[in-house]
Amino acid sequence: MNPVVEPLSWMLGTWLSDPPGVGTFPTLQPFQYLEEVHISHVGQPMLNFSFNSFHPDTHKPMHRECGFIRLKPDTNKVAFVSAQNTGIVEVEEGEVNGHELCISSHSISRISFAKEPHVEQITRKFRLNSEGKLEQTVSMATTTQPMTQHLHVTYKKVTP
Repeated sequence: MNPVVEPLSWMLGTWLSDPPGVGTFPTLQPFQYLEEVHISHVGQPMLNFSFNSFHPDTHKPMHRECGFIRLKPDTNKVAFVSAQNTGIVEVEEGEVNGHELCISSHSISRISFAKEPHVEQITRKFRLNSEGKLEQTVSMATTTQPMTQHLHVTYKKVTP
């Protein structure tokens, strides 16, 4: 592992949602989802990730995103770069402190025919809890709604 990403090593592995994640938003019916997360490294000064969610009953694919997590050398500053199957590409920036990563959108771009309302701001918090499980909370603001929690999911590690 590149020593630059050592402060994020607690995120490495394959993680499965346990229990199913929960999604809410004022313009959506509440929902649940299963999610598989792969966070890996190939020796470069960044981590690679993919998030793949599925309907809990039908196992039909839902949301997908993949990208990179970079750490500014010799700091706790982090950049999270992702491309999503919804047509959104985003850069989030923030800080890692111990076993917690808090990031918020720096820039969001979308395809020209992305579904409205458009996402205007995103925040994420990842943390490794006392049971060794990874938690993720995502909040977002759209063109019609203020910043509101959207997703919460807890993952158990299935491979290192």
